[in-house]
Amino acid sequence: MKEFNIEERVEKAKRLFKEGGYNCCQAVVLAYSDLFGLEEETAAAISSGFGGGMGRMREVCGAVSGMVMLAGLIRPASDPSVKDWRTANYALVQKMAGEFRDMNGSIVCKELLGLVPMGSCTPAPKESPEPSDRTPEYYKKRPCEELVGIAARIVGENIA
Repeated sequence: MKEFNIEERVEKAKRLFKEGGYNCCQAVVLAYSDLFGLEEETAAAISSGFGGGMGRMREVCGAVSGMVMLAGLIRPASDPSVKDWRTANYALVQKMAGEFRDMNGSIVCKELLGLVPMGSCTPAPKESPEPSDRTPEYYKKRPCEELVGIAARIVGENIA
């Protein structure tokens, strides 16, 4: 794997989210896609449905979903008959998600956005599938740019 600078990847992910209009998952995946030979268009397409906590359902945070997608490239488990590969992949997913949760209190979008209390089983308010307009007010009330940066840093620190 080619050399990379984690800080540059963190800033790239944040920039892709804020200036590029990509969702949280896309920003994290695109920040590292070149390291794995993934075309940008393909990376953006396969990660597109995970924004807003999976299609704006406010479930698992898109930035966390991006980490999980990249874990599949860091520790691939492409042959289901190789249990050790799956174990290594799942261990990495649990490690990265645990780091994110320790830093932010949750890996759930609706909790991270303050739509429901942390640790509650309360459903998020129903939302339209239409993405929010990216206005200055949008960025002021959401921690997403920072969460994208945190996820990108965790990925970088876990690439062997």
